[in-house]
Amino acid sequence: MEIDLTPKLAKQVYGGNGGSYHAWCPNELPMLRQGNIGAAKLALEKNGFALPHYCDSARVAYVLQGSGVAGIVLPEKEEKVVAIKKGDGIALPFGVVTWWYNKEDTELVVLFLGDTSKGHKAGEFTNFFLTGANGIFTGFSTEFVSRAWDLDENTVKTLVGKQTGKGIVKLDANAKLPEPKKEHRDGMAFNCEEAPLDVDIKNGGRVVLLNTKNLPLVGEVGCGADLVRLDGKAMCSPGFSCDSALQVTYIVRGSGRAQIVGPDGKRVLETTVKAGNLFIVPRFYVVSKIADPDGLAWFSIITTPNPIFTHLAGSIGTWKSLSPSVLEAAFNVPSDVEKQFRSKRANEAIFFPPPN
Repeated sequence: MEIDLTPKLAKQVYGGNGGSYHAWCPNELPMLRQGNIGAAKLALEKNGFALPHYCDSARVAYVLQGSGVAGIVLPEKEEKVVAIKKGDGIALPFGVVTWWYNKEDTELVVLFLGDTSKGHKAGEFTNFFLTGANGIFTGFSTEFVSRAWDLDENTVKTLVGKQTGKGIVKLDANAKLPEPKKEHRDGMAFNCEEAPLDVDIKNGGRVVLLNTKNLPLVGEVGCGADLVRLDGKAMCSPGFSCDSALQVTYIVRGSGRAQIVGPDGKRVLETTVKAGNLFIVPRFYVVSKIADPDGLAWFSIITTPNPIFTHLAGSIGTWKSLSPSVLEAAFNVPSDVEKQFRSKRANEAIFFPPPN
């Protein structure tokens, strides 16, 4: 049975005055379930507050828009209060409790991508809220909570029942939450838009990697990530993940064309991608993209902490490593054609500027 790889937009799961939570559905994007990948977005309006919760999956968060504050509590650790802004990548291992707050006029939007293989539902994140109308403690009897917290039952009823919101609430403008601490960012967040470039091709594109070198917690999450910005009409070399990893791609900005090719040279996807789209490249399938005139940017996770790619064009492509006689035999062409082929893209790697 063929898998539908068509890019999809997220749909709202819940929300209110404070903001909304959106997710991609495995029924609409089957590769989520098959690849055990979850994908969701949190959007907070001004004074929007995402109540403290934990997730059944380790995730990588990426701030798509705005700025705000994230509270992060790693298991058996003290709370880290982190200032976050557009371009930040944040690793969220298993068991981490988080809250999110936006006090600015601009909407705060955070993307979540991660492996759901240990979660309750393949291809979906399940969040467990500590407070609110759907909080964990609404399910326990007052007696149990009273014993656990060492409080009288009336106080317990107030604590458990006072917050009537679900997941996201809007706080009063005068609400005071902890101020972020600069030192708390260390090891917790890494800004992909401000970081030194790992790849920079003039008129082609730029790449910043998110891995265990610049954000060690990525190792605990089990996923690496990258931010790729492709210039107008430039091309990203056909390539594949050579360590059996899935590549999950969210289009951050712009638009362009994408093609994916699988076994037996079958083109399994040819489509136009645009901001907000999410699509998944199956293991070992080859993908390539060409940006529209305004450029194309995407954020991807790869289901291994330090991914390795094999490129099938350009100066670092596999072709350059193969012997001339091997290529002549493989393509069934004379040496002059092989030499012409080998001479192209001799000084261009990964990204190719538009033709003159």
